[in-house]
Amino acid sequence: MPVSRISVASLLALPRPAKRAAVLAVDLVLSIFSVWSAFYLRIGQTGLPQYQQAYVYLLTPFLVFPIFVRLGLYRAIFRYTGMAALASTAKAVGIYAAVFFIALLIFKWNGVPGSIGLIQPMIFLLLVGASRAMARFWLVGLGDGYGDGEGRLLIYGAGEAGVQTASALRTSRQFALLGFIDEDASKIGGSINGVDIFGLDEVRDIVERMGVTDILLAIPSLGRVRRNGIIATLRELPVHVRTLPSMSDLASGRVTVRDFRELDVEDLLGRAPVVPNAALLARNHSGKTVLVTGAGGSIGSELCRRIMLEKPRRLVLVEHNEFGLYTIHRELEDRCSEQCLSIELVPLLASVSNLGRLREICQIHRPSTVYHAAAYKHVPLVECNPSEGVLNNVFGTLNMARAAMESGVEYFVLVSTDKAVRPTNVMGATKRMSELVLQALAASQALTFDVLDRQAGEAVKNRTIFAMVRFGNVLGSSGSVVPLFRRQLLEGGPLTVTHKDVTRYFMTIPEAAQLVLQAGAMARGGEVFVLDMGHPVKIIDLARRMIELSGLAVRDERNPGGDIEIKITGLRPGEKLYEELLIGDNPEGTAHERIMKAREDHLSWSELEPVLAEIRLAAEQHNQVHMQEILRRLVHGYGPQAADNSVTATLQN
Repeated sequence: MPVSRISVASLLALPRPAKRAAVLAVDLVLSIFSVWSAFYLRIGQTGLPQYQQAYVYLLTPFLVFPIFVRLGLYRAIFRYTGMAALASTAKAVGIYAAVFFIALLIFKWNGVPGSIGLIQPMIFLLLVGASRAMARFWLVGLGDGYGDGEGRLLIYGAGEAGVQTASALRTSRQFALLGFIDEDASKIGGSINGVDIFGLDEVRDIVERMGVTDILLAIPSLGRVRRNGIIATLRELPVHVRTLPSMSDLASGRVTVRDFRELDVEDLLGRAPVVPNAALLARNHSGKTVLVTGAGGSIGSELCRRIMLEKPRRLVLVEHNEFGLYTIHRELEDRCSEQCLSIELVPLLASVSNLGRLREICQIHRPSTVYHAAAYKHVPLVECNPSEGVLNNVFGTLNMARAAMESGVEYFVLVSTDKAVRPTNVMGATKRMSELVLQALAASQALTFDVLDRQAGEAVKNRTIFAMVRFGNVLGSSGSVVPLFRRQLLEGGPLTVTHKDVTRYFMTIPEAAQLVLQAGAMARGGEVFVLDMGHPVKIIDLARRMIELSGLAVRDERNPGGDIEIKITGLRPGEKLYEELLIGDNPEGTAHERIMKAREDHLSWSELEPVLAEIRLAAEQHNQVHMQEILRRLVHGYGPQAADNSVTATLQN
């Protein structure tokens, strides 16, 4: 490291009182020198003070330091000094100048011309301003556009966010800033603080010539379509592409290197996120009591965050995992405090397998809407534990639905999955069974549970509107492929893909939560809602995209010298190549242009109840063979053979 950088580091390491003392000493010297300069310029005096001139040398620091301290000039950090700090300095010197000039007029010291009261403050302002600018120049190195960081960076975007980022880079010294990229012809060829601005067509040459390792997207306000086009172009370059936060995040203050982050899941997905309908989001929540099961999970917690924004009167969090419940409750409490929301948060430990506990919760809190997100969702784990999958997913849903009906809940929304369509695994089959339960309940105005309860009971009147929401894989959720790939990238690979042809529909966690909330508002009873998610994504293509956008190359037969290998591991138990969203055809449109609904074939409650009693007994006895037989009989398309015969659904507007 150069000697100058070592000295800077040593200075920055000093305690703050020592730094302030050094600045005070500099200002003392400048104040005295400015008085001497004023006398020299006014009367040509170069020697020691004469007559009563010494009083001026004493008065200057006596006035300067209280004013500077009062206006906070010694709290400033020089390496962050900007126009605001210089304006504060000018204000302080202006106040000092007025007091100093008045003092000279009052005292009329012998040998002190009145014009000294004008000349000295001007000289002092120039000296103090120059000292601050030189300190920033020395500490940060404004003239050094390239810096001395290990990373060699281009900033895509020469706007306000890009300029803030450049300032943060010079402060941190973690990256060598080589230039800006911009599409505005009026900016190309110019420079910002000595750093050149290039056009998009020059990027490839610059990357090769300057050895660029990183490109930062500093264009948070850019539209998704154009953003995806830029990312697609940069994928071809051997650079690590990262991004800044959104405009709302940037509005909170200074950009720092810590704000740099990996491309978000929308960038990896390659499509614009679905825009929510604000009226639908608010319909079932504002001023009401809302209950969410599985509140500590990936989807459940996002549901809670989104519901909170609609200002319900009470939000009931039901979760069987203690730490998960604690985490989401604390987070929501903090958000309510920050946003001054008066929402009653009720964290409740409960299992959906406990019907009595669910009844108690519903009777006490009387929710108007229930979102049922509690479920076992990991395919291989449920495949190894089919009894628990049946008891939790199927009968947990039935228990929550019974408690909701008995307490007069208006809306009940089940969070389902595309794996419920012609499933090849127990998890998907149990989710389709859950849908069948709600479809049967929705078709019944009144019903009994005599067979399941093994005793006669009173009929339960059904005033609850039941609906189901089915969507694909959620990027960023627990078990999602994106966090897995990122961890494998950090470990140096390989990235593991189960099959070269495996495809999935993808959506983001906020999209999934908003879909659930909006679908609940549109429900009339028994519908299955699905999101038009465009084309399915090949997992191997997603893996390649993540490798390339990390500035690395895929190692394969065509490129044996690449950085990261993609390893095919084979399909897991119950996994199929393609997922579908609809069992039938011709889905109907809804009030939201990207949400569709279907009314799929189902059994009546009188037909379904005996089968439920049968599969519950098989699950309690851990009779896996019998459970498989019942699932094959009840769930359309369930069976291992479906994995080879599945085709992707074509969604039409």
